[in-house]
Amino acid sequence: MKTVFVLFDSLNRHLLSPYGGTRIPTPNFDRLAKRSVTFDKHYVGSMPCMPARRDMLTGRLSFLHRSWGPMEPFDNAFPEILAAEKDTYSHLITDHFHYWEDGGATYHNRYDSYEFIRGQEGDPWKAMVQPHWERLREKYHDHNFSKQRRNYKSQNMINREFIREEAEFPSVQVFDAGLAFLQQNAEADNWLVQIETFDPHEPFYAPARFRENFKTDYEGPILDWPRYGRVDDLPEECEELRANYYATVALCDHQLGRLLDEFDAKNLWEDTALVVTTDHGFLLGEHDFWAKNRMNIYEEIAHIPLFVHDPRRADKAGSRCDALTQTSDMAATFIDLHGATEPAEMQSNSLLPLIDGSPSKREAVLYGYFGGAVNITDGHHTYHRYPPDLATQEINQYTLMPTHIFDFFSPEELAQAQLEPAMAFTKGSPLLKVPVTARSPMYEVYGPGTLLEDTTVLFDLQNDPGQNNPIDDPAIETRLAEMMSRLMAGVDAPAEAFDRLGLTNSGAAATP
Repeated sequence: MKTVFVLFDSLNRHLLSPYGGTRIPTPNFDRLAKRSVTFDKHYVGSMPCMPARRDMLTGRLSFLHRSWGPMEPFDNAFPEILAAEKDTYSHLITDHFHYWEDGGATYHNRYDSYEFIRGQEGDPWKAMVQPHWERLREKYHDHNFSKQRRNYKSQNMINREFIREEAEFPSVQVFDAGLAFLQQNAEADNWLVQIETFDPHEPFYAPARFRENFKTDYEGPILDWPRYGRVDDLPEECEELRANYYATVALCDHQLGRLLDEFDAKNLWEDTALVVTTDHGFLLGEHDFWAKNRMNIYEEIAHIPLFVHDPRRADKAGSRCDALTQTSDMAATFIDLHGATEPAEMQSNSLLPLIDGSPSKREAVLYGYFGGAVNITDGHHTYHRYPPDLATQEINQYTLMPTHIFDFFSPEELAQAQLEPAMAFTKGSPLLKVPVTARSPMYEVYGPGTLLEDTTVLFDLQNDPGQNNPIDDPAIETRLAEMMSRLMAGVDAPAEAFDRLGLTNSGAAATP
């Protein structure tokens, strides 16, 4: 088997034409849908970027134990399983620079080889000791500008001085490298290549020709980086931000089209699997918010696109699947495609039986940010359960790799650490149990201190797909809370994860 795995970042499902989107022409996603199975109820798991990737590699949720962090010594990783059992060669091509920060530095080494395309967002790529700050201040809106070194925004302005021609854009180079891999290995078999781009993640920077269909009345400096949080921009600024996101999605569609052209030209459809998805969505003003991390995990963030082509199931091309699935199911799917065996620690379900018509094994799916709400959907309702007080809740990180996104756990944090006995999925390894406090480096960056919503809510997706009107139905809430408790127990959530939400490990819930 040969497999191509295409992973975008922050790609909004509801804007793609196969899912009913009309604002952005996405003809190549339409082409893909005609050749693959389109999954209609695919959801996130652990959030955001690297937690989602840990779910994909390991085949299990991590957000109840750990925030953003590296792969752990006890983690399974599907590329290593494929190599050990089937001698399957894996190659990662990515411009996602978080892989090379402290909080992600153990992911790319799980593949046989990898290529890193430089220049996205705050990637510490180009060195400019004395930038012309005043010229840059005139060029960029305040949302995009910073003079602070070791800051994503200041580094992004410097990087963009070296990314001007279309061929220089990182996502274009990623797909160039992906096509080169396919051409160089055309006669080979038994491999998996992951073609992964940071686009359309902010800042929304695309070649000018992709903006032609998205005109706005905005006349100010460059504005393509929304602030995380509530919308407080002028209307014309909001339209400019959205237009730049649309242009970046159009760029992604074009790059996908280049890959599909290669599949058509070489008839790779006959012997090569193709899986296309994203890690999460992104709010563009819906619910009066920009971005993610700060608010409830609404459907625009949680409900994500997924397309799967299996050459052995070509008769399913153009069909749809409404079974519940989530990001952790990627691991089992790749293992199944290549005929390997899932390790016992995985809690991942292959998508292939669903394509054949088997029912989903999932009655519901859990998802969330570490330290925030625990969220659940059964496909009909979504339930978002918060602790009574985010500031006083007990949460602990369980890890043997104590790093945050771009730094180590502080000595102050580690001074409070205790050695915890092995958990069911750690293969006999004890863990550091590190209490989370407001002084943790992650607390006000992507932890509980960033949340702007903290109220438990229940939505009926059938009657309110936009999640505009929470419902008050104690019977449904109790049912979903009990289901949440069972699923949390199934993923070995620590005791305090239940206590903070007023749940019990028996599957019975406290009063909503």
